[in-house]
Amino acid sequence: MNDMATSLDPITSELIKNALDALVDEMALTLVRTAYSSNLKNAMDLSAAVCDGEGQLIAQGLTLPLHLGSVPEFMRAIIAKLGGKMRDGDIYITNDPYEGGSHLPDMYLCKPIFLDDSTPIAFVVCIAHHTDIGGKTPGGNGCDATELYQEGLCIPLLKLYDEGEANQTVFEFIARNVRIPRQVLGDLRAELACLHVGQEGVRALFEKYGAVQLSAYFAALLNYAERTAKAEIDGLPDGVYSFTDYLDDDGIDPDPIPIVVTITITGDRMIVDFTGSSPQVRGGINCPLSFTESTAYACVRCLMGADVPNNGGYFRPITVIAPEGTIVNPLAPGPVAARGLTGFRIANVVFGALAQAAPDRVPACEIGGDTGVSIGGYERVVQDGKTELRGFVFLEFLYGSWGGRLDKDGIDGVASSVVNFSNNPAEVLEAELPLRIEGYSYLPDTGGAGIHRGGLSLVRDFRLLAEEATLQIRADRTKYQPYGLQGGGAGAPSQNILNPEGEARELPPKPTLTIQRGDVFRHIAAGAGGWGNPFERDPQSVLRDVIEEKVTIAHAHDAYGVVINPQTYEVDEVATQQLRAAE
Repeated sequence: MNDMATSLDPITSELIKNALDALVDEMALTLVRTAYSSNLKNAMDLSAAVCDGEGQLIAQGLTLPLHLGSVPEFMRAIIAKLGGKMRDGDIYITNDPYEGGSHLPDMYLCKPIFLDDSTPIAFVVCIAHHTDIGGKTPGGNGCDATELYQEGLCIPLLKLYDEGEANQTVFEFIARNVRIPRQVLGDLRAELACLHVGQEGVRALFEKYGAVQLSAYFAALLNYAERTAKAEIDGLPDGVYSFTDYLDDDGIDPDPIPIVVTITITGDRMIVDFTGSSPQVRGGINCPLSFTESTAYACVRCLMGADVPNNGGYFRPITVIAPEGTIVNPLAPGPVAARGLTGFRIANVVFGALAQAAPDRVPACEIGGDTGVSIGGYERVVQDGKTELRGFVFLEFLYGSWGGRLDKDGIDGVASSVVNFSNNPAEVLEAELPLRIEGYSYLPDTGGAGIHRGGLSLVRDFRLLAEEATLQIRADRTKYQPYGLQGGGAGAPSQNILNPEGEARELPPKPTLTIQRGDVFRHIAAGAGGWGNPFERDPQSVLRDVIEEKVTIAHAHDAYGVVINPQTYEVDEVATQQLRAAE
């Protein structure tokens, strides 16, 4: 193998790398095209990957970085439990966050690929967030569960297919334990289609290059990613960089929850240490170790050049420390349904620490994480003369905006930098569910002030058209706003309001409640942080924001020290200079 490694052709290596990249993207697109749920076919809350025969991640699709860094933990669980027992045609499944998964709605599937009957030469993997997984809360993202058993159906690592034969017991068991079996099973079969495409693509590569040669190229790609990642880390200044941020609460106890990170850079190695973070909490926002690691890898990857391959090789110079029994590495059966919220706060603290090492490359805080909205219930349906109750579950993750950067404003209305979610079109939701989207807009004055402004808050209004439903919200940043950098201001806090044109009832960030026909739920996402002293922002840029209704004239005066004539919409240069000089 050493002789083979020294004779590898760099052009062939690049061709194989690009073929793998194209394949994992084709796998992901297959899942999107064949999925049933809006969360997969529109928002694309899914991931696809290829691993080598040892389970090492060698290619990951342009999907969710927060998923893909968890693939190595999934593969370690498979090999530990099933190594030596795998057969051609097997497909393995789990959603157990304490055995290779990350939370119950995410179903992890894996298919080993064989050229003969001996050992696997590679694995194809996919992950999909399912709209429902049973449990006490529709949508499976409730914060109010106090143990894993309340969160839904937990599937241990087992065979979904045994040598090509479907395990119908598993399919039936899943169908009987979810509110919307047609949609969940449809999405599960979309995952199977994804694996089939991946298998055919990997087999074609092995047939073209041969098992020995292709395995050598896989190893070379991993080693190349490690070398380039080390070079990127070596380009950062050595030092110890710490940062702390807070979650508002866990949905049960009112106390703030600290997430602490200390990043140590020594030469071409990096340690990301979460010692000092909160003990695990009672509510379902604990974050399993695999997701914590994945978040840290994704953040560091954002500082690396585009030439670093997106495979497990770049993980190697990064060591993640997360003490057991903490919110970033809970002990079973700690609840983890809403672990995504903590994952985004982990990203916020890692970026906050990295901003100290690379202040010109890290933007101010984005909105601070997505908001999960679940609305579920039952509708009476008459079919063939029989009346039945048919379940519906709406699940959506609302993203917002990026923070201001060294040379640009934050981007308004975009997914987090550590995921690649897309928007759920209102027309599609209204066609499929008993909901009406009555408002979807930006809110002025919500981006953190700075030389470069933070992105604005998004506002979305949902009206229930069914008789009754359960509304569950997974939100944060009502108390601890997205931070600014280099003197920039914080973004505006988030808000949840029931019936804003009527009772205007303010809701806590993580409630579960029953709503009735005609009720309107409004979510206002947090704004993103600003970058740099706002009194140094170009007054003409402030004027443009006012004209575009992103900033009001009053906010321009108070936050930026810019005086704008409300009749002519021109900057009063003299008054602006005087106002800024007085500060």
